[in-house]
Amino acid sequence: MAYRICLIEGDGIGHEVIPAARRVLEATGLPLEFVEAEAGWETFERRGVSVPEETVEKILSCQATLFGAATSPTRKVPGFFGAIRYLRRRLDLYANVRPAKSRPVPGSRSGVDLIIVRENTEGLYVEQERRYLDVAIADAVISKKASERIARVALKIAESRPRKTLHIAHKANVLPVTQGLFLDTVREVAKDYPLVNVQDIIVDNCAMQLVMRPERFDVIVTTNLLGDILSDLTAGLVGGLGLAPSANIGDTTAVFEPVHGSAPDIAGKGIANPTATILSAAMMLEYLGEKETAKRVERAVDLVLEKGPRTPDLGGTATTETFTKAVVETLKAL
Repeated sequence: MAYRICLIEGDGIGHEVIPAARRVLEATGLPLEFVEAEAGWETFERRGVSVPEETVEKILSCQATLFGAATSPTRKVPGFFGAIRYLRRRLDLYANVRPAKSRPVPGSRSGVDLIIVRENTEGLYVEQERRYLDVAIADAVISKKASERIARVALKIAESRPRKTLHIAHKANVLPVTQGLFLDTVREVAKDYPLVNVQDIIVDNCAMQLVMRPERFDVIVTTNLLGDILSDLTAGLVGGLGLAPSANIGDTTAVFEPVHGSAPDIAGKGIANPTATILSAAMMLEYLGEKETAKRVERAVDLVLEKGPRTPDLGGTATTETFTKAVVETLKAL
């Protein structure tokens, strides 16, 4: 029986990297059925909503979704809500999983193999803001329920890895009520995972240690905003956002996406790096239980990154098409 996969290109370079990842998925030889849907800023401009209801229905009818990129304006636009943020809330995709692993490219630090596990539904990203003349206030929401379930995701991941180490990154020294609740809850849940070495670390120290000694980290669990920031930092350690995949996982479905944005400055030029999207597709395959095939895809990507061709963001001259073709040919040869 075929796996049913929803594909959403979104905006900008999403129209280039999703077709590239689809070709790689097709080259795996797995039985796959693709369902196309729309979401993002371009959809909002046409239809007045960033995520139409039929897109939600298509996602729920599939076993997993691969999303390209979405544009969000920096100004407030009446009626607009960011597509990915909407899907995270609507589908309760509470776990954002962002691995960072050394790659054979210029600028990638050696010895890095870590995962940021970010709570995906709360914190400052509840977007409860208000302004009183020259004073602006934003609420941060941390609940025990959300903290417990993200803790279990992170602890299960850590338990499955060789080093079995989890760092809780927090700012409880300044925000003892909200961040303190998160920290205390993760510590409590950790009692159910005696094989995992659990440590806590203040987030600013965590950022410094990630720059100075990233190889010391295995799995890091943290709150929404802090995880968003730290995961971009870790992407910078291993070659940039063009190499950074991610997963948004809930209890019943998951949406996989590259960490990068829609990159309007290069959209349509055929030079976008599809690596992050292809690696997100590999994460999707692992989620579906196809772990060996996922490893083959990742191996094919690394071989092409090592030998070339590489896209301009990695110092090469390859087009999206040239790079994708090389990955497909390499994958078929493995």
